[in-house]
Amino acid sequence: MPNLSITRESDRRLEIIDFQNHRNFYILFYKFVKSVFSFINSYRYYLINHGTMAGANHTPLLQSSPHTLTGNVWTAIAHIITGVIGSGVLSLAWSMAQLGWIAGPLTLLLFAFITLVSASFICDVHLYYNPNNGTTTMNRSYLQAVRTILGYKNGLVCGCLVYFSIFKTGVVYTITSAISMRAIRQSNCYHEQGHDAACEYENKYYMLLFGIIQILASQIPNIFHTKWLSIIAAIMSFTYSFIGMALGLAQVIGQGKIEGSINGISTVNHTQKIWLVAQALGDIAFSFTFSLILLEIQSTLKSPPPQKVTMKKASSIAILTTTFFYLCCASSGYAAFGDSTPGNLLTGFGFYEPYWLIDFGNACIVLHLVGGYQIYSQTLFAIVERWYAEKFPESVLTRDVGSLKVLLLPEFRVNPLRLCFRTTYVVLTMAVGMLFPYFNEVVAFAGSIIFWPLTIYFPVEMYFVQKKIVPWTGKWIVLRIYSTFCLLVAIYVLSGSIEGIFAKRFG
Repeated sequence: MPNLSITRESDRRLEIIDFQNHRNFYILFYKFVKSVFSFINSYRYYLINHGTMAGANHTPLLQSSPHTLTGNVWTAIAHIITGVIGSGVLSLAWSMAQLGWIAGPLTLLLFAFITLVSASFICDVHLYYNPNNGTTTMNRSYLQAVRTILGYKNGLVCGCLVYFSIFKTGVVYTITSAISMRAIRQSNCYHEQGHDAACEYENKYYMLLFGIIQILASQIPNIFHTKWLSIIAAIMSFTYSFIGMALGLAQVIGQGKIEGSINGISTVNHTQKIWLVAQALGDIAFSFTFSLILLEIQSTLKSPPPQKVTMKKASSIAILTTTFFYLCCASSGYAAFGDSTPGNLLTGFGFYEPYWLIDFGNACIVLHLVGGYQIYSQTLFAIVERWYAEKFPESVLTRDVGSLKVLLLPEFRVNPLRLCFRTTYVVLTMAVGMLFPYFNEVVAFAGSIIFWPLTIYFPVEMYFVQKKIVPWTGKWIVLRIYSTFCLLVAIYVLSGSIEGIFAKRFG
């Protein structure tokens, strides 16, 4: 007969250890939350130092303080990787599952090649000589390059796409953060009540929490100051990506076999397979987009060697590194789960233990995206508010009416225009996220809607002008075919992502 006193003592020790694990995690998570506002500020230092357009009233895509040019190939690589690797990496295992063991890796390599070609084209337009007036312009941002080389109308279209990209990024970050916050609660619930427990919670409450945080953070003008945030953000990105990859490898080793097939996930009919493949391509496209920040990183590089040479080298190394990392993350997840691969490795609950590691990975995602939301949104805030101030210089909405101090946030001045517009913007991104809270489908839509125009069309057109490519020559024909092929793929992916969103929303 077992000794009951020994059994009870063992149970008490296990409870103490479990409590300590909970306590240590929540202490760590609290420290992250407490410090997030002190270091989210200069996350966009990888997007820095780009002045105004020569002879035009132009606001750079992502603004920052002026500084001396000290960047080199290694800082450029770090900035690119920081800008590219995000929460989209966790959906790549699902994308691999739709495509299978042959088409999946080949598709990742194809998108990497397309990104590398576009990066090379964009690097060439950093300096542009205008033969009409004999001036040379240094293009410090993507928008400036398009408007300088392709003209006002193309610049206007590009601007609309860029600002739409900023808004859809806010929606994606809202959805992803809410799912990760919910996953932390679910993980603890499954750990305490068992894997078969009914641990289902609605996303909307976590979106509200994320929205409240963003409303407070968005009221702080000139929020970006901390010097090393880019490095910290890169660490967080790699942390949750490595956690997802490590858990997948551990699952493969534990089960002793590799799941998956050459054809990918089996579906009820061919039409469903076609739409799922389209969504998978959109997720991959979303993970490779970084064309908007390339010229801004190039503007931070010291010379000699020429900035173009350094940037092309950095782009090649960064894309190769990122592609290898993506292949590892996607393959480990698909090998672990096969047809059951979740849409997000850390929130789809293919993994239940160790629960504290899953909690930590999701906490890193949330903190990464809290800062990322502000990086992109503050750009749009500055553009709209500057336009309003110039249009209505006597308006009372542009005048500060007092100061406010909230919790750990620094004291800031209250401005009616800032309060109304920024709050409305956050609420709008939150409302769209609540209306369509579907991670993979929304990520696919976000990737497809801007991939062709910003990564393919504008770089190719600028290359034609910069290099004076004559129509119907060999190079012109090849690039036109390349651009047309990518357009057809983008239309297919966009159609699939829209079908997926509406199928989820309306059944």
